[in-house]
Parts: sequence; structure tokens; C-alpha cells
Amino acid sequence: MSPRHHLQKRPTAWAIAAAFALQGMVAQAATLTVTVLAKDGQPLADAVVIVEPANPGKRLAPAPIKAEIQQEKLQFVPKISVIPLGSEVLFSNLDRYDHHVRGLPAGLAGLNASPETGFTLMLPARVDGKKPSSATETLNEAGPLQLGCHLHGSMRASIYVADSPWVVKTNDEGVATVDNLPEGSAKVRLWYPRQLVEQPATAVKVTAASAVEVPTSINQPRRRR
Repeated sequence: MSPRHHLQKRPTAWAIAAAFALQGMVAQAATLTVTVLAKDGQPLADAVVIVEPANPGKRLAPAPIKAEIQQEKLQFVPKISVIPLGSEVLFSNLDRYDHHVRGLPAGLAGLNASPETGFTLMLPARVDGKKPSSATETLNEAGPLQLGCHLHGSMRASIYVADSPWVVKTNDEGVATVDNLPEGSAKVRLWYPRQLVEQPATAVKVTAASAVEVPTSINQPRRRR
């Protein structure tokens, strides 16, 4: 075998470095399962889980999507959504009543908001034989957003506008699975519409497959009959 042929078989320095980097990326890809409990110790559905790694590396923002929220039977459906920053949301009125959609920052920020803050949409009642009235809004501010209807005060919903890939809503069993996390130390924060004061973050150690249980002082919502 000639020296030249022997050299061609040897991996280049950049190839070796790329292989090690790829191995590091694979090793760091971890999953955290978060179980959120209400004040009564039962699983809390629709809680927004935000995981903040101590060393996030190059965090990629989630890609915008096209989402839909409907008004039906004097309710917003779904009541709580996690939607990436920059997404376009289609609001549709399926009821035979006129509705509004008023979007404001959640919490104290919304109470002190000026009339120009957020957005307002007007959606006329549904008419037989015609498509439901609808309007779109682009979400350009990260964080929790509360939705309401000026005409029907009991209609409430929330959107958590996420600028991180590690924001997930719990399912009916109170469980949120957060994938593609870097291994190492992290904090788990929660957001929930009925939460009056944000509770302290929970410190966790993220491994390839880790889990944490987070109790809260949040009361379970009453089931609508």
C-alpha cells in the first residue's frame, strides 16, 4: 500500500472533531417528565411547564405555526394553549351570538394595561349556510396572554406565547414531557391562570431520562356541567 493511499484512509482532523461534537450532542439530548399536582394532591391538567436549563447552549426558538381557537357554547376551545412566538391564531365564532375576543397580558400587567394594549376582535354570530365569522391575530409578545369576551364575562381562556422549545402543557394526568433538553442543572417554573402568586422554581438535575413531581397550592377548577 502506497503512503498516499494510506493517508487517504485516515480521517481528517475536522471529521474527528465533528464526530466528537455529534456524540456530545447526542449525549446531551435528554428528556424530563414533570408531574404537576394541585393543592388536593391530584394531577393538575393544563398547567404550563417552563424548563430553564442552566446551560442551554444554542437555544433554538420554536417555529411559528398556524393555530385555531374557537368560541363554542359560550366557551373558548381550547381554554389553555401553548403557542410559539410569531404564530398566527385564527379565532372563529361557532355560536349564534355575537362575541368579542379581547387579548391582554395575564395577571397584574393586564389589569394596568392601557386601551391600546393587546388586541380586540369582533366576531358576529354564526348564520346558517355560511362559514363562521373569523379573524386572525399574530402573537408578537412572549408570555401569558388572557382572553375574554366583552359581551359574555364568563368566557375566559389563556395562551402562553412561548419563545423557548422547552415549554409544554400538562395532559389530563398532570404530566408534561419535555424533550431535547441539555443534561445538567435546570429550573422548572409553572404558569397557571388560577395561580395568584408565582411559586418558587423547582431545581432539577436533567439526565437522559429524568422525572420530577411538583406540588402546588393551586385549587382544581370546577368542572362545568
